[in-house]
Amino acid sequence: MAVNINTVYTRVQSIANKEQRGYITPLEFNRFANQAQLEIFEQYFYDLDQYLRRPGNDTRHADAVTTLQERIALFEVFDTDLGGYSSGYSLPANLHKLSTVERFVSSTESHECEAVTKKDFRLILKSNILLPTDSNPIYIREGNKVKVFKGKATTPFYEEVTSTGSVKVNFIKQPTAVSWGFVLDPSNDALYNSGSSTDFELHGSEEPNLVIKILELAGVAMKAADVYQIGDKENTEDIQQQKA
Repeated sequence: MAVNINTVYTRVQSIANKEQRGYITPLEFNRFANQAQLEIFEQYFYDLDQYLRRPGNDTRHADAVTTLQERIALFEVFDTDLGGYSSGYSLPANLHKLSTVERFVSSTESHECEAVTKKDFRLILKSNILLPTDSNPIYIREGNKVKVFKGKATTPFYEEVTSTGSVKVNFIKQPTAVSWGFVLDPSNDALYNSGSSTDFELHGSEEPNLVIKILELAGVAMKAADVYQIGDKENTEDIQQQKA
């Protein structure tokens, strides 16, 4: 379940504007909201790495690793065809982390490709034992493209895969940019417009964290120490509770 952006907007404004301390414009809010979403999203991977080093527990709903994996799973995309070849296969524009690359021999047969670095790739090409095969292809990444290599019956016994529709990827996508859409009333006050708004893609449980993070960012921008401290205090307590 996504987080409704108007709910977050209303709560942030209520706290920031308490006793007329300050007002966050819709454009400022959208900027802070996107930054907050990205920071929370990126933190998932650091936290997952940390929690994987610690023993878990037998209670699924209280296990930190399971919780983080469920939140990351909202952004997993499977079986994306990279389409035509052009000096490599272009990766999706919204890719955040590449999970797997598969070479499809037919509609029913595919082989997962092993990722290798450019340095290792040069070494592999000098060894007949390590060369890719049809059933054990490899790939290298160059910027926003991947190049896939398979075996060949004749020298040099390997070749690059260049056929359209033969490479698919699984990946974790970036969160879609959020936006609190609005229209102006006769008094030039901004009124929420759901039709031009984009909600947060984060898990519904992240609503309090979004409010806290946006308040921190807004407090710094407005140079309002009290607003920042409200968010920072809540964020610190939340982190301590999660990692105790």
